[in-house]
Amino acid sequence: METCFNGNDAVELIRRNPYDLLLLDEHMPGLSGIETLRLIKEIRPEMPVVMVTKSEEETLMDSAIGSEIADYLIKPVKPNQVLLVLKKNLEHKRLVTEKTTTDYSQEFVKISGMINSASSVSDWTDIYRKIVYWEIELDKLGDIGLYDILQNQEYDANNSFCRFVTKNYLSWLTPGNADKPLMSHQIMQKSIFPVISGSEPLFFILIDNMRFDQWKTLQSELSGIYRITNESVYFSILPTSTQFSRNAIFSGLMPLSIEKSMPEMWTPDFVEDEGKNEFEDEFLRRQIARYTPDIKWTYNKVNNGQEGKKLNERLESLLKNNLNVIVYNFVDILSHARTEMNLIRDLAADERAFRSLTRSWFIHSSLFELLKTIASLRVKVIITTDHGSIKVTNPIKVVGDRESSPSLRYKTGRSLDYDPAKVFEVRNPEKAFLPVTNLSSKYIFALNKDYLVYHNNFNYYASYYKDTFQHGGISMQEMILPLAFLEPVS
Repeated sequence: METCFNGNDAVELIRRNPYDLLLLDEHMPGLSGIETLRLIKEIRPEMPVVMVTKSEEETLMDSAIGSEIADYLIKPVKPNQVLLVLKKNLEHKRLVTEKTTTDYSQEFVKISGMINSASSVSDWTDIYRKIVYWEIELDKLGDIGLYDILQNQEYDANNSFCRFVTKNYLSWLTPGNADKPLMSHQIMQKSIFPVISGSEPLFFILIDNMRFDQWKTLQSELSGIYRITNESVYFSILPTSTQFSRNAIFSGLMPLSIEKSMPEMWTPDFVEDEGKNEFEDEFLRRQIARYTPDIKWTYNKVNNGQEGKKLNERLESLLKNNLNVIVYNFVDILSHARTEMNLIRDLAADERAFRSLTRSWFIHSSLFELLKTIASLRVKVIITTDHGSIKVTNPIKVVGDRESSPSLRYKTGRSLDYDPAKVFEVRNPEKAFLPVTNLSSKYIFALNKDYLVYHNNFNYYASYYKDTFQHGGISMQEMILPLAFLEPVS
């Protein structure tokens, strides 16, 4: 420990030597504590500084906190207070690591028991929430060994979840089942339309392909701006892909009903070069006409930063509507870019890095700017997604003809050959309210971390897509999705 008696000497000491922490008196001869703090932060911005002051004046504390002090003490200071502030700031990481490790070790047993006994939608919602909570907590530690244990537990949970879904999915689509989740085609009618106000605008924001863990990462950035009044979840329909799940959201219909009632707006799944979500605004228009025909509304889609900036410039006109629906496509674009570009693969090598990259996009995005602006205007927001994604690791061989679908997490066609024990097969697509190209077509869905690869050049494509994030199949990450209701903080 070294001491000095004025700010200039402190600055010179810190310029020459590394220190773990500085106890800085606010009132000194010459430079004040605040002036000294600013100079020190220019030299060693990472060094924690504890301000010692005899004043609780609000402007002084605002200035100190704004300069990123680690802590403060108010005179008269007792030795035990100094000890506690040193322990808090110098041993914080060790103490947090030990506490988190102990807590997760205890939770591991509890989560395993929950997985073994899970038998309902709410059971699986609780399990996934707990797993995501610990993913976020362990992200902060960087403990690879502990994180690997959690990943193995999540893998086991997904195996059980897949068995639960394959057993119950078709029954969820029939009336009269008391234990069925809210699903894609029901969101607007059951969750959005009932909260529309005649006097205040509502923003319904859908971030394409956003997992629940990614939402929790974004949620932490909204703390202090919004309060979450209700964070519920819903289940995506199958396939968990944009064409099916998002069209179901905006139409309020299952895919088979869309294809039958609006065939000109449904593209067969094997067609690769045509947009399959070009009619979302028309789907939404028809659904609004059925349920809330008198409201004023807009539909907006943002594919890049420039489009987001232009949307924000129109905010004044948007505020005149009862409902503003906005689709942001960035996370889905990022997921596809990661598959195609080695640089993005390196930046988002695993789920932790994928969360971090999503957060980095968000805090610099036009969406974050919009949310901060409308929060200042006391506007309510609902945030959700259409499906999630999962990092695939295990290729499953499938044989199909040229009219079979190209997706890696599900396939549909009439000549599919596969091991039925390794997929969820729907031999009669009408029971799952899915369209078919001919009478003998069926659907198969990949489970957990599997991905479906056609036999032609199997080894090449199995290697190419290994460890990429895909969607369309059955997993907690793809199916259990956030539906968050936000109100601005007063």
